[in-house]
Amino acid sequence: MNTTGDRRHRSDLGRRVATRRRQLGLSREEVAERAGSSPGYIAYVEEQLPTPGIEFLVRLAHALDTTIQDLTGLTADLAPGGAPPGNRPELVELEETECWSLLDERGVGRIGVEGADGPVVFPVNYQVLDGSLVFSTAAESALGRAAAAGAEVAFEEDRLDEAFRRGWSVLLVGPVHLLSDPAEAMDMSRAVTVRPWSGDGRNTVVRLVPRRVTGRRILVPGTPGA
Repeated sequence: MNTTGDRRHRSDLGRRVATRRRQLGLSREEVAERAGSSPGYIAYVEEQLPTPGIEFLVRLAHALDTTIQDLTGLTADLAPGGAPPGNRPELVELEETECWSLLDERGVGRIGVEGADGPVVFPVNYQVLDGSLVFSTAAESALGRAAAAGAEVAFEEDRLDEAFRRGWSVLLVGPVHLLSDPAEAMDMSRAVTVRPWSGDGRNTVVRLVPRRVTGRRILVPGTPGA
């Protein structure tokens, strides 16, 4: 039996439109106004199986500050950053409060730790809790062993806007540790709602309390929002 959740986001285009709209913090009404459409049609694009014409796709991509290729998934498996730089780009430092704001409540970033054969970097699903980052990992993974030893690591997340050659990156540096107190570990496990995309077997909760939070943004004059 179909449910409302099953009917929603039934197309790749719908999922990408909804995700991009949320990234920009826009409502359906705002996207509709930008694209010269109606909120109901934006909802239809996100939730059903539409085949919009190329003219509307062009307007929708402009409304979402992206490209048709990104919305339709043609660039999903391509490494980002292949385009040339924008016109007169400017690199600016970010305040710590803005860094935390960009990380939001959860996401996917990269963490660098010292492995058995030297430094390793791998993606992790994270959650922000009380000025720290929390991950779930396997006890015998490089991250799990680093946390057991109280080692210092580096965490990085970034976003690129290929259409306008701009973006930002945030870097957190500090020690990771396991939660040794059983009560604290139980409370933390209940608070963590994000789960690794890579599957089960990663039940060890690791916490990164950064001693340094820095970030940078590339601004391009004349682009939307600049």
